[in-house]
Amino acid sequence: MAPSLEILYEENLVKLTDIDIPIKPLLSTVSSYIPGRTVVEKHERYDYEDLKPYFPDKQWPPLEQVPYNDKGLLGDPSFKNLFANATDVFDYNPKVGTEIHGVDLANLSDAAKNDLALLIATRGVVFFRSQKSFDIDAQRKLGAYYGNLHKHATTAVPKRGDLDDVHVVYTDENSKDQRAIFTPTFLWHSDVTYELQPPSYTSLKVLTGPPRGGGGDTLWSSQYAAYDALSAPMQKYLESLTALHSSHLQAEGSRAIGRTVRREPITTEHPLIRSHPVTGWKSLFFNPGFVTKIVGIPKVESDMIISYLNKVVATTQELHVRFQWGKDDVAFWDNRVTVGSLSLGGFWGCTNDFQNHSASFGFAPHRRHAVRICCQGERPYLSPDATSQEEDLAKKYGLPAVNKDGSGQSNYND
Repeated sequence: MAPSLEILYEENLVKLTDIDIPIKPLLSTVSSYIPGRTVVEKHERYDYEDLKPYFPDKQWPPLEQVPYNDKGLLGDPSFKNLFANATDVFDYNPKVGTEIHGVDLANLSDAAKNDLALLIATRGVVFFRSQKSFDIDAQRKLGAYYGNLHKHATTAVPKRGDLDDVHVVYTDENSKDQRAIFTPTFLWHSDVTYELQPPSYTSLKVLTGPPRGGGGDTLWSSQYAAYDALSAPMQKYLESLTALHSSHLQAEGSRAIGRTVRREPITTEHPLIRSHPVTGWKSLFFNPGFVTKIVGIPKVESDMIISYLNKVVATTQELHVRFQWGKDDVAFWDNRVTVGSLSLGGFWGCTNDFQNHSASFGFAPHRRHAVRICCQGERPYLSPDATSQEEDLAKKYGLPAVNKDGSGQSNYND
């Protein structure tokens, strides 16, 4: 458990000549500081035994297409219902990521839930701190408000036994370090994009994690901004293409270590550029974890495009937001318009699930335990009326147009 940020101290009077000077003792975080090291929490009595990972031996039929109505369409653009009790709200950067204080996710009105969906669709990912009352049942209830809860075919579910639609993230002091198995770009991912209706609104709550500075931050990359980072000719070209998203590698990995694949693996074709039903903005719909091929072009060209998009997603810093977790913190993101990266041996590491977000390495031997809920969204499509987020906001706020033609001179002088 992280040291409290509110540490009280007493003033001790120390006699120096004839003057009494109040001396404040060092805070515990200062006196015990060791560079790069944090205290490892003991877990002799663990409050979340029933939510530890379990791999049931079950078989499920293929998912069928279901109706989807995006609650974000009902949200108020001022977010007045969501912000009614908020004490603070701020963006991490102009492209992606917002944090809200003072809002209890377990007690939102329907109007506030709609506002939250609209904000997530707009900002990509929204963070909430210390959501103690937002237990797994409340998390499932809020997720189900947004749509049919998704059940993962291979990853862990809670030991409790009645929560097949909950994805468990769990790593402890005995887990192996897997960072050498995957390339860093491969670990940027969006959840289960191989499904016919990949997830929309997705929440992750941290039950147990390393203390502040213990590592394991998660990163998200905006797919709106990734599209806007492309030149106009490249945007037009990619809008004409589709990509294959496959779950076969994930299924093969599970079978190789003796786990049941609860639903047979599939490969699905989706547009490489999609539009969002709420914002109307275009976004890249690509992630290294599941995209195996660009359809209708030579393999050498497909491989080059995949390599190029990997670089755009993973190395364009203005697309990224990085979140340092605390106990009971919640991230709520839109799986349609963000990708992320993870830390193996930490979030998503023991379960082999990939989304377009990521986390950092280096938090062993701390325990990491979180639970994720996501709902099925619409089948990806590109509307002919869709617009660019960057161009839309530039017009709205009078911002200068971005020059993407590479012309002009710049003296790099940092």
